[in-house]
Amino acid sequence: MIVTKSWLNEFVDLDGISNEKLYETFNAIGLEVDSIHEHEIPAKVVVGKILSCEKHPDADKLNVCQVDVGVARRQIVCGAANVVNAEYVAVALIGAKLPGDFEIKFATLRGVESEGMICSSSELGLPETDKGIMVLDKSIGELKVGQELGSYEKVADTVIELELTANRGDCLSIHGVARDLSVALNRELIPFEYQNKNREKIGIARLVDLHTKGHIEADLRYALAVMEQIDTPFLFALRLAMVEIEAAGKLDSFLKYASHATGVVLRAYDANRLKKEDKIKLQIEAEERGIVTVKSDDALLSIVGVNQEERFTAEDTSGLLLFESSYIHPDLLVEAVAKKEYAKDDLYYKTSRGSEPDLNLGMEYLSSLLEESASCRCYEGNLNIASNWEPVNITVDYAEINSLIGQKIESGKVVTILKKLGFGIHSSQNDKIGVLVPRFRHDIKNIQDIAEEIVRIVGINNIDAKPLEIVEKNRQNATLSHYAFKKALRQRATASGMHENISYLFTDRNKLDRYGFDLLAGELDLTNPIAEELNTLRSTILINLLDAVKRNVNYTAKSIGLFEIGAVFDAQRSQKEVLALVFSGQREAESVANSGKPGMIDFASFVKKLGSVIGGIELRECSYQNGLIHPYQSADIYVRGRKCGYISKLHPVAREAYGIYDTFIAEVEMEALYPSHINAEPISKFQGVYKDLSIVIDKELPYRQVAEAIASLELGMLKKWYPVDVYEDENLGEKKSLTVRFFIQSMEGTLQEEDIDSVMSQVMEKLEQSCQAKLR
Repeated sequence: MIVTKSWLNEFVDLDGISNEKLYETFNAIGLEVDSIHEHEIPAKVVVGKILSCEKHPDADKLNVCQVDVGVARRQIVCGAANVVNAEYVAVALIGAKLPGDFEIKFATLRGVESEGMICSSSELGLPETDKGIMVLDKSIGELKVGQELGSYEKVADTVIELELTANRGDCLSIHGVARDLSVALNRELIPFEYQNKNREKIGIARLVDLHTKGHIEADLRYALAVMEQIDTPFLFALRLAMVEIEAAGKLDSFLKYASHATGVVLRAYDANRLKKEDKIKLQIEAEERGIVTVKSDDALLSIVGVNQEERFTAEDTSGLLLFESSYIHPDLLVEAVAKKEYAKDDLYYKTSRGSEPDLNLGMEYLSSLLEESASCRCYEGNLNIASNWEPVNITVDYAEINSLIGQKIESGKVVTILKKLGFGIHSSQNDKIGVLVPRFRHDIKNIQDIAEEIVRIVGINNIDAKPLEIVEKNRQNATLSHYAFKKALRQRATASGMHENISYLFTDRNKLDRYGFDLLAGELDLTNPIAEELNTLRSTILINLLDAVKRNVNYTAKSIGLFEIGAVFDAQRSQKEVLALVFSGQREAESVANSGKPGMIDFASFVKKLGSVIGGIELRECSYQNGLIHPYQSADIYVRGRKCGYISKLHPVAREAYGIYDTFIAEVEMEALYPSHINAEPISKFQGVYKDLSIVIDKELPYRQVAEAIASLELGMLKKWYPVDVYEDENLGEKKSLTVRFFIQSMEGTLQEEDIDSVMSQVMEKLEQSCQAKLR
């Protein structure tokens, strides 16, 4: 985006503001300055008035001009063709030094004396405005013959090129840049005021019929004007050249000048080409979301924001002009146009980035330019189409704003900045305000964007530097803790000599049926299995693991330990996660330590491996039933008092069917294994003692009943107990000897003999009552 200082000055008073201050301010508010160039007109270049112009007597392409330069009349020979009709021009007097170290001296051209030079814009270091010399007019100010041209601020201007981010379409105009600049400099934005003095008495509605079709998501405004003559003012040509905009003609220069000044998208149609029976019929149609077309008698005139049909475009010779200003939301337009292969004109860039939605500003500005600088009369009134626009409403919490900025900004200052930037403030309570986003800031969507606007105006250099503080959000949740637990469980299983197996969620329905596992209801079963032997969802992982054991036995493996964590399904397809383990064959690898003859896996060894994987467990009489469970070597698994699975030697019939070694299996619900929150308990600083108690009980009495009887005492000093020996012989008959080891410790002091005796006495008394135990 390129602006000039004098052009900005029309919208914000820059009196007393240096170029250096502008440079600093633009960079501070996020409008990064890419380049800044101050045009300086050489001394002794003055405004001259051509009094006469005659052909050179000895050169067809030269003219001899008599020029008033204020202090005297000078004869100057000029070769520019457009000097013939020129009145006021730029004259370099004798002694002037032009760019390129070119000094003006007295000269004789083909026998005619020349006392100076009538200059073109490029000869003075200005961008080229036209072919030939500069023809000055009152658009740059009051022309005084003999006055230094460098004293005209609109000519000796400063050109500033800004690098805009993609979201700042609101600054693609002089007015938009001035709006931000006025806030940063704490100066009022100069409102544009215009009163039409040359209106036609006939209203536009008498000549133009406007109709819509569909839901129009665009704003349009139409004006009608009679054009008799049009010429481009020198200031228009100079400024457009400075901002690197090329116009296709005189009328186009007015349109582009007004559009660059206001940011409004402007088009002009040749109304005489649209008239039929002294009427112009306009049809605005919503072709689809984001695509709005302008038609006249079914002929396409333009696609709003995209392009315009050349055959209906107004030209310099057009007598009746239909002007159009338009706005469509850039996000809506870009998304729709991306799906099409439309040709796009220069205005699409502005509409796709976000043009100015104040259509009245653009239309009134253009009308004022035409009436002041051309023979033009506007018809009374305008025709308008307005879309249903609702402003974005953002709740702004002062505390959150200050947190985002990293520094406290007074609430009053926040409100002032936002109001000056065009935001609406509609409510204020409990340190919060409701902010309405102006339509020209389509990029503002949340409180972070609001904070950025405040920082821009306060100035990033005015925000105190602070060390970066990062407060990590607590991201611990059940999913993460379960993942970490399963990872640790896998590591422990691997350390115990087992390998992880990974299998499909599917298995053989016939095997599940054969061994008495749940089967999916027919209407819930797979309709298109991936293989014949994987034709149903598994209700146990053990079938898959035993198939893997069989394959390893076929590969001559002698010790096979496998585990798998995965999902199983019941008859109603409800899912749960389980851990399944299988160990078959030798309980350890062959080595020197076992003379190359390790023993086979047994129940005790497998229980030890299971404990090393999942931690403390309790085994009770088996209540599960299926064809894999051994009737005599099996047990329920309890974890923290909850039954959650079973452990068993593989049933001999199943082992025979698979053709594998002695094998042990276990399957445990993962839900019971996941760690739960444990409250910390105090630890005694006093020494404890271990005491053994040997009792004789019924041979069929399980240890669980003994443990439950002891636990029911709830003795504070009795910290833990566990069996250490079971003995049976003929002398005991139907009884057995059980030795239980107790750990006794006090929280209050060193144990005394009477304390230990009291605990042991209470235990023995309870066992006598509950288990009919006798002291051995």
